[in-house]
Amino acid sequence: MRGKILKGVGGQYQVRSDEDEQIYTCQAKGIFRYQKEKPMIGDWVEIEPLKDVTQQHRAHIVSIEKRKNELIRPCVANVDQAILVMACHYPDPNFVLLDRFLVMLGKANIPAFVCFNKVDLVNAPETIETIQKTYEKADCQLFFVSAQKKTGLDSLQSILKGKTTVFAGPSGVGKSSLLNEIDPMALCQTGELSQKIARGKHTTRHTQLWMLDRDTYVCDTPGFTSLMITDLMENDLRMYYPEFLEYEKDCRFLGCCHYGEKDCGIKKAVLAGLISRERYRNYRYIYEELKMNRKY
Repeated sequence: MRGKILKGVGGQYQVRSDEDEQIYTCQAKGIFRYQKEKPMIGDWVEIEPLKDVTQQHRAHIVSIEKRKNELIRPCVANVDQAILVMACHYPDPNFVLLDRFLVMLGKANIPAFVCFNKVDLVNAPETIETIQKTYEKADCQLFFVSAQKKTGLDSLQSILKGKTTVFAGPSGVGKSSLLNEIDPMALCQTGELSQKIARGKHTTRHTQLWMLDRDTYVCDTPGFTSLMITDLMENDLRMYYPEFLEYEKDCRFLGCCHYGEKDCGIKKAVLAGLISRERYRNYRYIYEELKMNRKY
């Protein structure tokens, strides 16, 4: 029977069967180790229930369907879209980390949305205006919500219907709290921020899919404070900054990397306020990072 992997811990996988809508505890057949293939959360798989009547709702995973896509961090497959959760404050948003994630999703061709939680902690309206202006041309829709105050959640929920959506972002930004508000049955564990370093405790320890209805899944993932892009050449980074495209025609050199070149349309657009300085600074930072990684 066909099913979808919802969770995997220690070689044990929770698979929801399409046939009888039951959850089966499964182990992968040894052939996967031989083929150096490992089931992932979100995989569609074929399972074979055990014949032993004492082992009810236990099965073996016998095959894995071809994946539409896959992410390494978070480790999940067959994603329709991703919601990157940041906090407006406490902790303050890490925009380099956000841009790294947007680049990673762009490379995987996965539509991205950015959700800024804890909007209730923002005292200055210009903070939100600055964020909106920074990412208005970044080809990602922004949401400003408060899980604590239960505001802005309707618009976020509206994009989930009929999709498999992965929630990802740094620790302490409120991913699990948001999911608890979207689906109280999820009962995701939540935790307080460390008072000393203003980082969240890792309350979500494993990537897990939650089924909201028959065709709608959300995926909660462990938080992180760093993310490295390892499979991209620095000269290709510009392809994942959509706001650059309009001004590349003004670059003197074909294939301009918008870094060391003097006569660069992107640099001119930044100086003219047509491209966000924050985004361009992040671009340069990630460019240098990719170049250094390739060097070593």
